[in-house]
Amino acid sequence: QIRKDLSALALGEIDIAIGTHRIISKDVRFKNLGLLIIDEEHRFGVRHKEKLRKLQSNVDTLYMSATPIPRTLNMALARLKEISLMQTSPKERLPIRTIITPRDMEVIKDAIRREVDRGGQVFFLHNRVQTIETVAAELREAMPHVRFIVGHAQLSEHQLESVMDAFMDHEYDVLISTTIIENGIDITNANTIIIDRADTFGLAQLYQMRGRVGRSNRRAYAYLLIPKGITGEARHRLEALTQYDYLGAGFQVALRDLEIRGAGAILGTRQSGVIQNIGFNYYNHLLEKAIEAVQNNQPELFLQDDYPEARQALKTEIDLYFPPDYIADDEERLRIYRRLNELDETREIDDFSRELQDRFGKIPEKAEWLLKYFKLNLLSRKANLQNTHVRNGRLVLDFKTEALPPKERILLFCSKLKYPFKIDGSKGIKITIELDIHASYIEQFSSSIVLLETYAALCPE
Repeated sequence: QIRKDLSALALGEIDIAIGTHRIISKDVRFKNLGLLIIDEEHRFGVRHKEKLRKLQSNVDTLYMSATPIPRTLNMALARLKEISLMQTSPKERLPIRTIITPRDMEVIKDAIRREVDRGGQVFFLHNRVQTIETVAAELREAMPHVRFIVGHAQLSEHQLESVMDAFMDHEYDVLISTTIIENGIDITNANTIIIDRADTFGLAQLYQMRGRVGRSNRRAYAYLLIPKGITGEARHRLEALTQYDYLGAGFQVALRDLEIRGAGAILGTRQSGVIQNIGFNYYNHLLEKAIEAVQNNQPELFLQDDYPEARQALKTEIDLYFPPDYIADDEERLRIYRRLNELDETREIDDFSRELQDRFGKIPEKAEWLLKYFKLNLLSRKANLQNTHVRNGRLVLDFKTEALPPKERILLFCSKLKYPFKIDGSKGIKITIELDIHASYIEQFSSSIVLLETYAALCPE
């Protein structure tokens, strides 16, 4: 059958080929490929997608996904790809109610009992084949009158097919499975999903799995079971899911995923991360410069290093961001970050702070730190510092060895200091200033800003 289909594809006798990753095999040839549609785009790696595009040159490509990966979404926001949103939900659909709860057998039993009592079925997702039978035995013992069945990818093809057929025919009440149900499952009678160890899944993956229920006009429920002591990043992911539990929220979930994980590498294969290593401002600068160079057909423009201040680093020991409960809309929050990155004067940051207060109310502590960070970073760049540290009650000013300030300026600055300090001149100039160790971190930040403003006042314009 495959040989026959491959021959027909090569001869152009087939109009539309629908396939899995098998389509990117070396023996697949198209006579005149004009359109490529990649469904569930987040399931493919960068190399896979590029290989698909290289099947033939000048192929129009449509990527489809409920939750685009950060790299793809960032390319769309940067206008490297066009984006179209479908936000109208199917008729009579209801939002899925999402509950984050510690793993407790009474909660699990209550969730299953509620769904079974109204004639529905349940997905119980446990993503470890080695222990899935143990979990199944535990559930059967706790609820002997409920019919459980187990399905995972290590079953043979025929076994798995019979499991799914039996569940669809309502011969069983609960399907205990791994993430094989993540895509392509549409069982309208299953309207409760319980996800074990939800903290181990990615945001987009959780959104996809939650979408396995609520596919009819009945209210659906998603229970995210977590252990004690989960990481901060896992908590951010789970909170994002409860925040975006309305219909058509996939784009907002993807934006939040981009914010949490970073935008990946446009010219590389990483689909998330990277951006934190170079900073959002410098990353956007490089991206805009590369696009401009390509549009003007002048690649040498991109090779010029006209942004040396990006090498300057300000290091702190705190998290700096605008909390989602302060600026709820993800797109607006990203716009705020971009605007903040474009400010060049400390007074502009003060004006921006007043604007935020007018629009969103009292600025929370995390956001206050962020604004002070940008102000300190701006002053550090103007002072031509290589590195600035605000850590453990100390402010460390590390000057660039290739552009050291005059000794007279350093001595004048030090004479104005009210704090103990020491100067290290072994490799360039490094000034360590002992701040008030009993002051709060934000007060230390404020003191550091005042000190750098004092130094800036000594520098010629």
